[in-house]
Amino acid sequence: MLRTRVLGQSERQPARPVVTASLDLAARLPRLILEARRVSASVHGIHGRRRAGPGESFWQYRPLVAGESASRIDWRRSARDGHLFVREREWEASHSVWLWIDRSASMGFASSLAQAPKIDRALVAGFALAETLVEGGERVGHLGLTRPMASRAIIETLAQAIAADRRGADDDLPPAAALPRLSDAIIVTDGLSPAGSLAARIASLAGSGARGHVLLIADPIEETFPFSGQAELFDLEDGLALRVGDAGAWGEEYRQRLAAHREAIREACRKAGWTLTLHRTDRPASEAVLRVASLVAARGAN
Repeated sequence: MLRTRVLGQSERQPARPVVTASLDLAARLPRLILEARRVSASVHGIHGRRRAGPGESFWQYRPLVAGESASRIDWRRSARDGHLFVREREWEASHSVWLWIDRSASMGFASSLAQAPKIDRALVAGFALAETLVEGGERVGHLGLTRPMASRAIIETLAQAIAADRRGADDDLPPAAALPRLSDAIIVTDGLSPAGSLAARIASLAGSGARGHVLLIADPIEETFPFSGQAELFDLEDGLALRVGDAGAWGEEYRQRLAAHREAIREACRKAGWTLTLHRTDRPASEAVLRVASLVAARGAN
C-alpha cells in the first residue's frame, strides 16, 4: 500500500540540503567559466556571419586597394610600417540570440551516474554557446538580465549577471518577453515544469516570429528510474514528499508519463517551428553545444 505524506503550507520549501549545495554558484563559477571556454574551443566548423560592413565595432585592418579614396586610410596604423591600411568596421545586423538558463531548484539534482549537476551542465553549455555564437558573429544576451552583445568577455558578463540575480533562481520558466522577429532564443532547462506552462511560454516567445531552440538537460537516473524497494520521492521545487512502498512497480508508469511529458514539449516546439535537443549529464557538454550552435547557424543562413 502506498503512503503519501504531504507537507503543510508552512513546510513547503525545496529540499535545502541538496539544493543549496548545488545552486550556490559563487564558488563554482570560475571553474564553470573555464570549462565552458574549453568546450567552446573544442567546437569546430561553426561558421558565423562576421564580415566587414557598416557598424560601430572595429573589424580588421586591410591594405588600401588601388582606386579607393585616401579618406579611408588609417594614417596611425599605416605609419607603423610604411604601408597604407584601411580600418574596416564589422557588419552589424539586427539578428540577436537570447539565452535563458533555468536555475530553479530541480536543476540542482545530480545522481551518481552524472558527470555534473544539471545546473552546472546548463551553465557550461549556455556559456559555451554564448562564446561560440559571439565568435561566429552573433550578439548574445540573457533574457531578463543583459542586452545582446558581441563582447569577447561574453561569458564573464553572463556569469556576473547570473551571480547577482537572486530572484531568477526561483523561476522555472523564461520571462514572457516579446522577442524581435529576426532573433533566436535558446532555452536551457530540465523541462520539469508543467508541460502546458512551458508550451504556453514557447508559443508566447515565438509569437513575433522569433526562432528558438530548447535544450533539455536530463540526469540519467531521471531517464531510467532504476529504483526498487522502499523509497521516498522529493519534489525539489515545492518541497513535497511521496513515500512509496515498491518503487520498482512505479518504473514503467513513470517512464510512460515522462515520455508523454516530453512529447508535449516536442509538440509545442513543432508548432512554434522551434527545435528540441535532449542532453544527458552523463554525456560530454560539447555534444549539446555543437548541435545547438549548428542549428542556430543553419537557420541564420536561411
